Order: sequence, then structure tokens, then C-alpha cells
Amino acid sequence: MTTGVRRRMGVEERRQQLIGVALELFARRSPDEVSIDEIASAAGISRPLVYHYFPGKLSLYEAALKRAAEDLASRFEEPHVGSLGGRLLRVMRRFFDFVDEHGPGFSALMRGGPAVGSSATNALIDSVRQVAYEQILSHLRVTDPPARLELLIRSWISLAESTALIWLDGRRIPRAELETQLVHDFAALAAVSAAYDQEMTALLRHMLKDEPHDGPFTDLAARLIELAS
Repeated sequence: MTTGVRRRMGVEERRQQLIGVALELFARRSPDEVSIDEIASAAGISRPLVYHYFPGKLSLYEAALKRAAEDLASRFEEPHVGSLGGRLLRVMRRFFDFVDEHGPGFSALMRGGPAVGSSATNALIDSVRQVAYEQILSHLRVTDPPARLELLIRSWISLAESTALIWLDGRRIPRAELETQLVHDFAALAAVSAAYDQEMTALLRHMLKDEPHDGPFTDLAARLIELAS
């Protein structure tokens, strides 16, 4: 007969375990509502041992946020294959996957609070926004964006964030509809910008030239034509 022997974790392995446990708890409740005691209990260790690896709850939260931010940023990566509308729709699906998985933590992060207002956490949030911005520029094949294009993309990223927060508060609109609507929003913002700027007009034509008949941009055009008729 053999008895099980608990393997002792190394320092980095234990740190990563605690980060994972914290993320699981933050996915169910706001970080401000989760105590170090709960994290310790879920990890199967004592409260003082948590402090051995992290000086305090904020440092553990920042480490968990860093991992979550890297995960979220990776969801904006999309192969340059197919139409832009189709690519953006796939990105929005992965974005809402993340929002769905990390609901309370995502909400607390974007709305701010005692556990998330540090300069380190704000920098991580900004880094995700910057990754999203640069990814969209790469899909548009633009390296030196004009002012209206930068305004368009950054406004759309903010719109995606606020839409996700509203959706989390009751989930009253079907998620799939919001994902498509956000892609339509991108095209609509581009069209408005094109009405004021010839450079944006050329960019809009580039966006639409490879759009298939069943793509999200074509779907938006059909809906607008129906409204105008």
C-alpha cells in the first residue's frame, strides 16, 4: 500500500497557481469582494503563505490582471485571411468569449475601484487597447494613420468596451447580435469619416472591395437600404 505525498511547488509554480486561483474567483465576483483568505483556501495553503509570494492583495491582483491582459490582447490577433468584416466578427466573438469568462473581473477593471485603480493596472488596460489598435491598423494595411482613422479606431475600441459592460448588466440583448452590431458600428463610423475626408473614402472602398455577399458589411448595407426604402 502506498500513500500519496503532496509535491512541494517551486516558487514560480506556486505564484502561477495563486494567479490562476485568483482569476477563477475574480471571474465570479469583483476583485474587491474576494479576500486573501478565500484565495488561500481555494489554493489549499495558509493566508501567511500567500503573503510569502505576494506582498498584498493588490500585487496579486496586478499579477492576475497581467495574465488576463495578455489573454485578452491575444484575442485581437487574427490571420489576414478573408474580408475585413469577417475578421472583425471573429475578433468580436473572441472578445465576448473573454468578457463572458471574466464577467465581474472585467466589469470591475473597466469601471475602476480600489483594487484596480493603480498606475500598473491602468497601464495594462492601456496596453490591451494599444494592441487592439495596432492589430486593426495592420488589417487595414496602414502604417501612418491619418487623424480621422485614429479617431475612428480608438472610438470603436471604447465602444466595444462600453457595449460589453452594458451587456454584462443583465445580458438583455443576445450576445451574437451585439458582436455583429459592433462590426456594423465599425463600418458606420468609417462611412461617416469618409463623408468628411477623401483619404477615408479611399480606405472605406478598400474595406468593402473584398466583402462577400453574405459578409457583415454587406448585411449592414442591405439593412440601411431597406430602412431608406
